[in-house]
Amino acid sequence: MTEAVIRKKAGMASIKDMPVLQDGPPPGGFAPVRFARRIPSKGPSAMAIFFAALGAFSWGMYQVGKGNKIR
Repeated sequence: MTEAVIRKKAGMASIKDMPVLQDGPPPGGFAPVRFARRIPSKGPSAMAIFFAALGAFSWGMYQVGKGNKIR
């Protein structure tokens, strides 16, 4: 549809002659915006990661020591 039909003025009119049609909020306003971060706690805890890394490091050092004895 053209602006002239929307604003109920027949034919082509100058933009200066047309009434102002401004958008506004819906009746009752907009719904509130949810902005809080709700991050689920998934995955292993910090202690579990620490002990897994400590175990991997210990096993690696054991293998290095074993290789040094063979060499």
